[in-house]
Amino acid sequence: MAPDAIARLGAPLRQTTIVSATNGKTTTAGMIAAVLAARGREPIHNRAGSNMTWGVATALLDQRGEEGLFEVDEAWLPKVAAELDPGLIVLGNLFRDQLDRYGEVEILADEWAALVGERVGRSRFVLNADDPLIADLGRDREGERREGTVYFGIDDPSQALPELQHASDAKHCRRCGHPYAYERAFVGHLGHYACPDCGASRPVPDLAATEIELRGMSGSRSILRLRDGSQLTLSLPLPGLYNVYNALAALAAAIELGVPAADAAAALGDVRAAFGRVETVAVGAKSVSILLIKNPAGANEVLRTLALEAGGDGVDLWVGLNDGIADGRDVSWVWDADFELLAGSVRRVTCAGTRAPEMALRLKYAGWPVEAIAVEESIPASFDRAVDEAPGTLFALPTYTALLELRKLLADRGLAKEFWR
Repeated sequence: MAPDAIARLGAPLRQTTIVSATNGKTTTAGMIAAVLAARGREPIHNRAGSNMTWGVATALLDQRGEEGLFEVDEAWLPKVAAELDPGLIVLGNLFRDQLDRYGEVEILADEWAALVGERVGRSRFVLNADDPLIADLGRDREGERREGTVYFGIDDPSQALPELQHASDAKHCRRCGHPYAYERAFVGHLGHYACPDCGASRPVPDLAATEIELRGMSGSRSILRLRDGSQLTLSLPLPGLYNVYNALAALAAAIELGVPAADAAAALGDVRAAFGRVETVAVGAKSVSILLIKNPAGANEVLRTLALEAGGDGVDLWVGLNDGIADGRDVSWVWDADFELLAGSVRRVTCAGTRAPEMALRLKYAGWPVEAIAVEESIPASFDRAVDEAPGTLFALPTYTALLELRKLLADRGLAKEFWR
């Protein structure tokens, strides 16, 4: 695509918002779109999840309006931002993901830092205070908060993990290189931290979740504290602490876009999951809940949610592990995900996809009973087998291309819409 191809498509947009993150950008952008729709605003949005230059260009070809909302792949963010000149940039997190394509997270963090530095005074920023890689983007060289920066985060100690996870990716201060001291961690390296050497620490968030009740697959309920000290309640139908983070990012963005906080929170109470992100599909008399996994931090949060669902008989799972280009060829990340969280809580698991044997081996070493693990590389055959053998709900955990194969299978059978609709 030519350097300015995106900028030349359609009429100039009056207002553009860009959302990027390693995990959750599709869901966060979808949440913002839902809030705006509730206010009668229908932004141009790459809702199908194609988030590189061609996906944004395709959305612009169907331009119907003057407001843009685009999720953008983390490596493509600087290029797309340069072409679209966004007024608001929402940055959720940076986790280790597809290292064979993008390299270490510090490389992306440096590129994002350069982008933010170039756009100070031209864009406003919504940043995750709990991710030290992201929070540092909102500070100048002296460590002071940059104008036009809004932070969100979690202020509920009850949701903290017992210790920093092995999958944590930001353990050293970007300013001086000293190890961070964590008071608490919530998801991967997201938490409350400070550098004992230079003093860099988590900023006080302008929007925070202070009391969180996780309700398994049913969602969550949170008390939110706003910048002015007022509070409101958020009832979210999507599960997991990771979706609380996504909702906080969406709410902070919506407020920056002129939506009253209470109205934004109410709209999120009816939000629907993006395809494959906690999507439930009826397959005959059974229910299949699909939860995308693609890196250690995201997989851990899915496993943490399923641990709340496991009853006395255990859960039934279908795990699709592919190594396509869009997944990342290196699947060694499964050894950093804490599958041990479900050891003893699984009735049966079917491993599918191009790397199904590797997935089965990982689960064996995670302490899952060998007799409960089946291997069938064919996605259609393995899925049918898993559905037939599940007495109730089946939880499907695919990587990205396995998700696309599964969703196409369901759409071809008339059980779900095509993912772009």
